[in-house]
Amino acid sequence: MDLDSLTQRAKDNTTTQPNISKNMDDIIKSNEKDDDWSLVIRPQNSLFSIDFREIWRYRDLCAMLIKRDIVTMYKQTVLGPLWFFIQPLMTTAMYMVVFGGIAKIPTDGIPQPLFYLAGICMWQYFADCLNKTSNTFRANAALFSKVYFPRLVVPISNVVSNLIKFAIQFALFVVVYLYFVFCSGSLVRPNMYALMLPVLVAMLAGLALGFGIIFSSFTTKYRDLSFLLSFFVHLWMYATPVIYPVSTISNPKIKLMMQINPLTGILEAFKYGILGAGTFSWGALAYSAGFICILLALGIVVFNRVQRSFIDTV
Repeated sequence: MDLDSLTQRAKDNTTTQPNISKNMDDIIKSNEKDDDWSLVIRPQNSLFSIDFREIWRYRDLCAMLIKRDIVTMYKQTVLGPLWFFIQPLMTTAMYMVVFGGIAKIPTDGIPQPLFYLAGICMWQYFADCLNKTSNTFRANAALFSKVYFPRLVVPISNVVSNLIKFAIQFALFVVVYLYFVFCSGSLVRPNMYALMLPVLVAMLAGLALGFGIIFSSFTTKYRDLSFLLSFFVHLWMYATPVIYPVSTISNPKIKLMMQINPLTGILEAFKYGILGAGTFSWGALAYSAGFICILLALGIVVFNRVQRSFIDTV
């Protein structure tokens, strides 16, 4: 090959090299702009961060967990879903005997079955959500260690599945309510504040979710807290106006403690709107709402911190 041919080939390589580099740059830029990835793994930047879009993408999993909770709740039982009605009815009958008959605690002129059943429906929903959510990490450790999905899906599914149980028990309350209104001539009448029922239930769910994920995060390392929570929930009911109205409390110190309880304003607003008795306070509801917001923020921080390494300690 002569010298002129070699010189010409060298010139051709020199001119094509920038074109190759330019084409590679274009490919890289186009890949960077491509959003058609099936999974994008990013580091968690903040303990406050929640990817709501990712949680929404896993809504099918949430629906499956809800169905699992409903189906397995009374599986292999004789009465099955009838326990949704038997439990509140038996509890109401016991309260009527103990607190209404023996202790003679007044109910603000409301028929005892209505008063106790109203408190039981709201309290039972909160207690069920709290107890089940507080066991999130320990009850699902095997699932968490094998499959990735947003961990908050599990406590959210617990809150929603218990909402179905609440709806069934509230339907029972409505039947008893209609009986006393139309058949017994009771003066019980709802008012416009009854329309706040969805808001009050959402506040109960938020409060239970906040406390639940905090306790669930700590019980991965400290198992004693699970026993403490069970004991604490039972005591908390007596510090909440479930079996008595706030109007019966005359001691100012005890009344102040009742007002500190974030559940007091929620249950009193429910009874005031549905039964037309008790007290209603926007200030108490605002306090409860602020308490729930702070609690949820704290719970999310603790939950996000623990979920990174809980599988090593659970």
